[in-house]
Amino acid sequence: MEMIHSALPLYALSVSFVAAFLILAFKNVPNLRDATGFAAALLKFSLVASMAPTILAGGTIEYTLFNSLPGVDFKFRVDALGMIFATIASFLWIFASVYSVGYMRSGKEHAQTRFFACFTVSIFAAVGGAFAANLFTLIVFYEVLSLVTYPLVYHKENAESWAGSKKYVIYLVGTSKTFLLAAFGLTYYLAGQLDFAPHGLLADVNASPVILTIVYICYMIGFSKAAIMPFHAWLPAAMVAPTPVSALLHAVAVVKMGVFCVLRVIFHVFGTGLLNKLNLGIATAYVVSFTIILSSIYALTQDNLKRRLAYSTVSQLSYVILGAVLLTPSSMLGGVVHIANHAFSKITLFFCAGSIYCAAHKTEISQLSGIGRKLPWTMTAFFIASLSMIGVPPAAGFVSKWYLAMGSLEAKEIPILIVLFASTILNAAYFLPITYKAFFEKENNHHPDSGHHSDSHGNESHGHGDHGDIKEIPLIAIPLVITAIISIIIGIYPEYFLTLAREVIK
Repeated sequence: MEMIHSALPLYALSVSFVAAFLILAFKNVPNLRDATGFAAALLKFSLVASMAPTILAGGTIEYTLFNSLPGVDFKFRVDALGMIFATIASFLWIFASVYSVGYMRSGKEHAQTRFFACFTVSIFAAVGGAFAANLFTLIVFYEVLSLVTYPLVYHKENAESWAGSKKYVIYLVGTSKTFLLAAFGLTYYLAGQLDFAPHGLLADVNASPVILTIVYICYMIGFSKAAIMPFHAWLPAAMVAPTPVSALLHAVAVVKMGVFCVLRVIFHVFGTGLLNKLNLGIATAYVVSFTIILSSIYALTQDNLKRRLAYSTVSQLSYVILGAVLLTPSSMLGGVVHIANHAFSKITLFFCAGSIYCAAHKTEISQLSGIGRKLPWTMTAFFIASLSMIGVPPAAGFVSKWYLAMGSLEAKEIPILIVLFASTILNAAYFLPITYKAFFEKENNHHPDSGHHSDSHGNESHGHGDHGDIKEIPLIAIPLVITAIISIIIGIYPEYFLTLAREVIK
């Protein structure tokens, strides 16, 4: 495997960091401020993409910024797993930057400069985590991401957003300051260093199975961005944030950082051999299977569209972990690839939720009867992304679920196969009625109340009346149509992410 020493990872990171300061500097020139974010997104993705040929060929790119403690460097390494995460984050940032401008301007949102600056630093932290060469660097960026997204969650600055953001930061920072810090310290004590290893940093340490199991459990709880139940409650609570933030949380940065960190622990801290030896793989598979089913049932009960999508995310994240811990070639491939497939589909769904809110001021599913005739592009994109979440070919989600199903057969775990089948039925049950309601039900012209009201999630709504003069907003509709199309394209041509995933599980 070729290893190249290059500062390219640092340059790719620096783009969004510098852009955040420029956005603050241009706070009185909105057009220039917003153009800066878009230009930075294009440049960042270009730099990330320039590293792809080396990684696809089986190589790595390294760069050490500075040394701190013995065996602890602030160091970057671009490998196949990091490239998957960085590609998703940097590419989707392009669409999120356009969408966010349309959303914030159409709603005349306050504190837009703060919003865009924090949004940009979030991508900086996400890609920094993707390129981290060791646990020290990874945890630094993990914490930065938690802190910089906090102002995004409380953006509306009302009672609901303060309560939601409080739960958000307590869960994420609380678990990392206790369980994650304990796991980090024990790993350093046992291994004497923190660099990720191809077959596991802890694979050859002389430690009792009990201690190693405790370390593993601490990592699973500490990386609570992965939203394994019961450490998931921060995620639905964070739905008080503006929809671009929800998209960032659920598709691009925060939750993907969570499952990415868990995969780093599985593949490069413990290693599949050690997990198998400790019998932790199948045990974890059953824990996340519980999350998959229960969160899908919760999703069915939600009338608020964003909360239904939030519980869907809790379920879908556990597919990634399930594939990894089944420890078979097909399951691991399906789990890793699902990071990408879920990202493109889920960002589309949240973009659609934001489009509905900006155009029609609707937040509840019960309000959406007939809205597909007024927002055809939005609701068609929603339907396409729903098919991917369900796992219908040729959408991207089918590729993931196929490999996960094959992996459960390879592992001879029929109960897991049943979980996958049941969750697919539940996915269809909570997604398809939304499309049916939008396109095939008549508008409800009865006005049960007058004027506006706020729903329980801090979003203004106009009741259940007719949809009036509703039309698509181009800056919002165009990104969601493109991401919906991409979720089909990567289902038909999945080779880029499959090739990287095969490098991960070698």
